Amino acid sequence: MNENLFASFITPTMMGLPIVVLIIMLPSMLMTSSKRLISNRFHSFQQWLVKLIIKQMMLIHSPKGRTWSLMLVSLIMFIGSTNLLGLLPHTFTPTTQLSTNLGMAIPLWAGAVILGFRHKLKASLAHFLPQGTPISLIPMLIIIETISLFIQPMALAVRLTANITAGHLLIHLIGGATLVLTSISPPTATITFIILALLTILEFAVALIQAYVFTLLVSLYLHDNT
Repeated sequence: MNENLFASFITPTMMGLPIVVLIIMLPSMLMTSSKRLISNRFHSFQQWLVKLIIKQMMLIHSPKGRTWSLMLVSLIMFIGSTNLLGLLPHTFTPTTQLSTNLGMAIPLWAGAVILGFRHKLKASLAHFLPQGTPISLIPMLIIIETISLFIQPMALAVRLTANITAGHLLIHLIGGATLVLTSISPPTATITFIILALLTILEFAVALIQAYVFTLLVSLYLHDNT
């Protein structure tokens, strides 16, 4: 129990060098392509999953927005696999780092906004000033809408970071309590272990849901600007 609560969120190093790049590359190494005529079950499941994601994400988009399909599929697969791998013991989850999530959110949000200003300038500017706004409120509304626009990538990153970090902290705390209670009160330790098992199952669901939510919001930003 003397272990630092946030030790699992520290960027791992090897010989004094950060190895977070290798950890980020690990999920992409698992997504291999098959050169065989008949794929195995893993590749068949991978192809089915990609087709399902494309169908769900690209249904509302125009042909211009569908050019982002590969990027959005890669994004949800990367975040989902990284979150799931982070639930394994003695592993590091890059999505618990706000800097990593901002590094994903800001370029995607900026690309969608720039695309909107390039192809739908009038519609994009109209979002800053709703129709029928009283003249006295125009300056205030423009400031509010501008702030809300620039908050979008921060909200994306903070939402993902907070949800993943909270789950890892809960697992760490309940796991530590279970270990201590094993020698003090075995019946209580059994109850906390059951809670820990249920929480771990919930975290597997949260890992996938947060990947879907992050990608869906990026997709909605893209839809609004195309």
